[in-house]
Amino acid sequence: MTDPHHDQPRVSQPDGQPAPDLWAQAATTNEAARPAAAAGPGWEREVLEKLVLATVREQRAARRWRIFWRFAWIALVLAVLWTLGSRELAGAAKSGPHTAVVDIKGEIAAGNEASAEFVVAAMRSAFEDPGSQAVVLLINSPGGSPVQAGIINDEIGRLKAKHGKPVYAVVEETCASAAYYIASAADDIFVDKASIVGSIGVLMDGFGFTGVMDKLGVERRLITAGENKGFLDPFSPMSERQREYAQAMLDQIHEQFISVVKAGRGERLKETPEIFSGLFWTGQQAVELGLADQLGNLDYVAREVVKAEDVIDYTRRDNVAERLARRFGAAVGAGAMKALAGGQVAPALR
Repeated sequence: MTDPHHDQPRVSQPDGQPAPDLWAQAATTNEAARPAAAAGPGWEREVLEKLVLATVREQRAARRWRIFWRFAWIALVLAVLWTLGSRELAGAAKSGPHTAVVDIKGEIAAGNEASAEFVVAAMRSAFEDPGSQAVVLLINSPGGSPVQAGIINDEIGRLKAKHGKPVYAVVEETCASAAYYIASAADDIFVDKASIVGSIGVLMDGFGFTGVMDKLGVERRLITAGENKGFLDPFSPMSERQREYAQAMLDQIHEQFISVVKAGRGERLKETPEIFSGLFWTGQQAVELGLADQLGNLDYVAREVVKAEDVIDYTRRDNVAERLARRFGAAVGAGAMKALAGGQVAPALR
């Protein structure tokens, strides 16, 4: 046969080696280009479609991962909230003979952990548990609302009569004002020698800015329907009649406080002219005055008085969700009260 390349010139390299076969290289190039050419004029569209489909698949995968991680975070948050909310149940788990403890710490006020709602709920759980031999109120509070304290005091008496279990108050650093209002309902009060106890009195505090406004030349334009609607407005002067009215109200609440303390302490109380004056004393002085019974802490009471060393905490504490809801509700409530009061908030009574 005739060599198809016999008519083509042979080119030699300068070193005498034959040059590459140019026809072979051209054939290889044509073979590589043949698939693209065979694809026809629509191959660009096919490539674009493949790219678009790949992009869509990647977006779907990314979306699925985003959904997965969102559900994972939601599950984590719910698990945390459930754990915090279940602490109350875990702390109040029914068991053998034990000493039940309910904390009263911080300001006694509605919406706080030391509110009548929380404390009463915890006390009920403690009394209803057949394993609890006694209920200890572990107190560290400077006082607060006389209304909240009165509700707790009344409930202590009711629960004691219903369940026949003793109630002891154990004071840590402070048991003053409304906190002592609560403690006086206990069968016995135990204190540390350096505790602060007492402050049997009532106060209403606020501010008056009338003098400052006069110096600044600021006029308070308050329009009311009702002679005493602006009573205790910090930007308006207080009349003598209003002052007498407020003092009579405080005196009445003070007498209620005194009656509760006398009923709770009975003959143990050594009355002096200053005992109900609002003064406070150390724990050691409180024992001498009959405001407290003896020195002792929680462990001492559980071991030596209740005779049940196992201590279970029944204190109800709000979880994160409840705390946020309460703060939001308190803010809304405060705004509503301020609006109804004509832009002012009443001074605190404690």
